[in-house]
Amino acid sequence: MSEPVHDAVRIGIVSISDRASSGVYEDKGLPALQDWLTRALRNPITFEPRLIPDEQAGISATLIELVDAGCCLVLTTGGTGPAPRDVTPEATLAVADKEMPGFGEQMRQISLAFVPTAILSRQVAVICGKSLIINLPGQPKAIAETLEGLKNPDGTQKVNGIFAAVPYCVDLIGGPYLETDDSVCKAFRPKSAVRTARPAA
Repeated sequence: MSEPVHDAVRIGIVSISDRASSGVYEDKGLPALQDWLTRALRNPITFEPRLIPDEQAGISATLIELVDAGCCLVLTTGGTGPAPRDVTPEATLAVADKEMPGFGEQMRQISLAFVPTAILSRQVAVICGKSLIINLPGQPKAIAETLEGLKNPDGTQKVNGIFAAVPYCVDLIGGPYLETDDSVCKAFRPKSAVRTARPAA
């Protein structure tokens, strides 16, 4: 029996760091994002990676570039704290058609299970055209935790990660049909929005 056909998708991944972008240390954000998305999604993915400094205008321009390039989803990492150079949320809001506050609220809720300083994080998510843009934490471990959520010792879901809501959000803004590997992150859609797998030609 042939494998079902999954929509091809283009995803922007952006690591925002003055020091990593200037070569002071190795960037860990882009590999962490690419690794997690490759495991979580069954779709064939074309990644558009960007490593850029903490400059608000440059971040906004990069986000617009990725939206214009056809990325249905753009994930950023870094630059969401309270320090003067942390301007990722401002740059993201500057390109927004709509803000999606639930994503930031849930990310902070997940991170609070690990560290009290999670309340200092200012991650936001927005719709820009037909793209969903989400600011993620800066640490690879925190990236995976916020995307996947928290599991009980027996493997059942304790707290939903934010990615469970991403595929349906992308559906609603006219993007491709994202299909997840349930062992990594089970997407939630209303029954009326679930598509049966198309057989290979």
